Amino acid sequence: MSAESGSPAASRVQLLGAAVLFSTGGAAIKAASLGGWQVASWRSGVAFLALLLLLPGARRGWTWRCGVVGLAYAGTMIFFVLANKLTTAAAAVLLQATAPLYLLILGPLVLKEPVRRRDLLLGAAVAVGMALLFVDLSPAGATAPRPALGNLLGVGAGLCWALTLLGLRWTARDGSGGAAAAAAMGNLVTFLVCLPLAGLPHGSPGDWGIVVYLGVVQVALAYKLLTTGIRGVSALEASLLILLEPVLNPVWAWLVHGEALGPWTVLGGVAIVGATAGRALWEARAARRARRRLRRPATGTEGPTGGAPG
Repeated sequence: MSAESGSPAASRVQLLGAAVLFSTGGAAIKAASLGGWQVASWRSGVAFLALLLLLPGARRGWTWRCGVVGLAYAGTMIFFVLANKLTTAAAAVLLQATAPLYLLILGPLVLKEPVRRRDLLLGAAVAVGMALLFVDLSPAGATAPRPALGNLLGVGAGLCWALTLLGLRWTARDGSGGAAAAAAMGNLVTFLVCLPLAGLPHGSPGDWGIVVYLGVVQVALAYKLLTTGIRGVSALEASLLILLEPVLNPVWAWLVHGEALGPWTVLGGVAIVGATAGRALWEARAARRARRRLRRPATGTEGPTGGAPG
């Protein structure tokens, strides 16, 4: 039986497709001979137009709050491209994936979100993974000419991605929403900010083909699949399926550019991705327990305080 649109099976395919497309960013960015500022600018310029065509939500809801989130998202886009030009694709994507570490600090300060023990465990695991990525700095090479600086820019991408997620929570609380509008605005800001540094357009037709691919497919189409697919599955399943992106990203870089991973990078990646997956599973288990407690009927065997016995 074929999966119908909106069914869980179709949603899983869409989310996996989004993760696969997102994961090609590192290898594609490295494949273009254009500089980092040029790739960042024109990739986002193309993505902005593609998002307007693909997502109706990107054409409305342009509030000042979405603009603030868009600024953080623009930082993510810029730092991610520049990091990929200077360090390995694995380091760039994994350092962006350290966003939960910053959310652990910023969530209580900005949104007054409580910090729980499992949050501290997640933060510790992510911090260890980040440290391992800096321990395993590869020698400068053709696709990673300045790994130390690239890793620092990757840290910037992770911080900006955390601010983006924080901003999306902030807008969701007051009902202003507009994730698609924030993405469109973020790409527009990236295009405009990087344009003066990009200089006059140059490059081969192949370079511009890569830029178009990055904007239309790797960003806009992947975002379209993500926003469509996430409606048909649980938050847990969606978060786990999307974790395919940081797993596949270094695989494409290895296949296309021969970028090898050191043992400490592998361990760092396992720590970051594993901690994120473990936290998602833990949260889902806690939510199921809470739902069971709410549905539990009174049986006459309650303790003297009215709660469940034992």
